[in-house]
Amino acid sequence: MISVDRKNAASQTASGRKRAADLLARAERSELQAVWDALPQKPAAHAVRVPETGLVMVRGRIGGGGASFNLGEVTVTRATVRLDSGSIGHAQALGTDREKARLAAIFDALWQEEATQDFVEQALLLPIAERIAATERRKADETAATRVDFFTMVRGDN
Repeated sequence: MISVDRKNAASQTASGRKRAADLLARAERSELQAVWDALPQKPAAHAVRVPETGLVMVRGRIGGGGASFNLGEVTVTRATVRLDSGSIGHAQALGTDREKARLAAIFDALWQEEATQDFVEQALLLPIAERIAATERRKADETAATRVDFFTMVRGDN
């Protein structure tokens, strides 16, 4: 039987990996390339699944409820790599940039290793998260600037 501490650690690792995969998928190629170039020792990465591009059906739902429907197809590129240490990294990204998918898979594998996890977090994932948050704040501010408040004036005590 697994102890509660081990269950919590596994849950935190799974949620951390999901967060890392999400941020890597939303990374710009230039961000990935800059951190790759900054790596003091580049790991040897062997392709388990060479970067390949395909289509994925996107499903939508009106108003967050109701019946779902096929909205359309989007192009996605995926890759899987194995480092010499044995760690396996996976990546999926919108678009057709195969090098971006390969680099994201390498960083996914590096994130799983204790020796390099902090480097990946500090050098790559935190800046990506900050860029995404800043973009969302800017969009929210732009949207708020166009907000119109309607009000009704009351005439008399009718």
